[in-house]
Amino acid sequence: MRSVSDLVGPRAHDDAVRRLVASYDAIPDGAPVRLAKRTTNLFRPRDATDAPGLDVSGLTGVVSVDVDPATGRATADVQGMCTYEDLVAVTLARGYIPYVVPQLRTITLGGAVTGLGIEATSFRNGLPHESVVEMDVFTGAGEVVTCSREEHSNLFLAFPNSYGTLGYTTRIRILLEKVPPYVRLRHVRFDDPASAADAIARIVEARSHDGVRVDAIDGTAFSPGRIFLTLAEFTDTDPTATREGVSDYTGQDIYYRSIEERTTDTLTMADYLWRWDTDWFWCSGAFGAQNPLIRRLWPRKHRRSDVFQRIVGLDTRYSIAHKLDVLKRNGIEKRERVIQDIEVSVDRLAEFLAWFDEAVGMRPVWLCPLRLREPDGPGSATRWPLYPLEPGTTYVNVGFWGTVAVPGDAPAGLVNRRVEQKVHELGGHKSLYSEAFYDAETFAALYNVPHLTEVKQTYDPKDRLTGLYEKAVKRR
Repeated sequence: MRSVSDLVGPRAHDDAVRRLVASYDAIPDGAPVRLAKRTTNLFRPRDATDAPGLDVSGLTGVVSVDVDPATGRATADVQGMCTYEDLVAVTLARGYIPYVVPQLRTITLGGAVTGLGIEATSFRNGLPHESVVEMDVFTGAGEVVTCSREEHSNLFLAFPNSYGTLGYTTRIRILLEKVPPYVRLRHVRFDDPASAADAIARIVEARSHDGVRVDAIDGTAFSPGRIFLTLAEFTDTDPTATREGVSDYTGQDIYYRSIEERTTDTLTMADYLWRWDTDWFWCSGAFGAQNPLIRRLWPRKHRRSDVFQRIVGLDTRYSIAHKLDVLKRNGIEKRERVIQDIEVSVDRLAEFLAWFDEAVGMRPVWLCPLRLREPDGPGSATRWPLYPLEPGTTYVNVGFWGTVAVPGDAPAGLVNRRVEQKVHELGGHKSLYSEAFYDAETFAALYNVPHLTEVKQTYDPKDRLTGLYEKAVKRR
């Protein structure tokens, strides 16, 4: 059995691509083309189907890792269905990580590139697709097309936020960052959203705080008056000799609670990368996994985001939460699932949070600054047509995940529609991994569907792949 730290190698990769092509050829003409993939990190429903899908079972590893001895530039060739958990296992063993590592272990590299990902290094490294050098895309026409900024650039630039409507990645070459073994954290409290937003703007520009370098930054807003920014410094300093030592949040201790309880902390690089995964940020509490007694009985290997995701799937299928509300007689007629990530510019963050507290009232929420990556200095950022962020602008991703009580006669998506309207009003953006309720005209304008359609006509001329509006809104 292959260890996750092993490389797949070019021969095995080529064999997997051949199986993928064969599975495409087996799909009847005119039938929709989808992945034969059991797991997902999407939170939008889709129609059930028994139709055969693309065989991507052999595209789950790292093909190669290369370091240029002259320049130190490091890259990895990674298969599209490789999870970040398996990717990091390979690269971190060699002292490197991807430029951006999304928070959840089972997010795939291909998923993060076509569907957007984010994490605490995004204020300096952008989004995952911005460190892609080139990629092989299996298109709706059944062809593998190698694209980059220089070759098939229209496909390369339109791929981020296309969610499989242009094809699926078989191989992605990404840049890697050399990292030390430890991460030193500072949890800095702010008493109001405006102060936190001002601090984010300053820290992102300076890449430091109080004279200490900041390599990564995210935030947790527990309430309007309790907002913490967590500032990370990557370090070689071995903390095991100090009284503080290294923290472990994979056992009884819970990471997000430590943010309020400690002013400083130290984690290994691996534990820092997956600090949010063990408890799915704070959402594991909904399953009792933060109860000390249940936590001791809950196997550590099952304290993972993908396990919690499967439990949510069962709730969606069998309406477990609604049945419990009825049994508890708590007066909740109906719940609406509000699972969204949005971006607003940092100067509109305080306004959005104030509105959110009043209109939605869900806490905690996650804050993650980001900017388009500028690899060659100011003015060198690439514009990505399907998710039009402005170069030189600091945005803040606000993530909120849970349910809210709504009246029994509330229309579908009542609260989610209000979120969409407010984000649009503030000139922001919303990720499409979850439910969306835009009308076709608004959606086309926000996500540049005319441009996507033009590119799709070249690489999927028979329209075998489902369109973006159909996937994101109509749930096909």
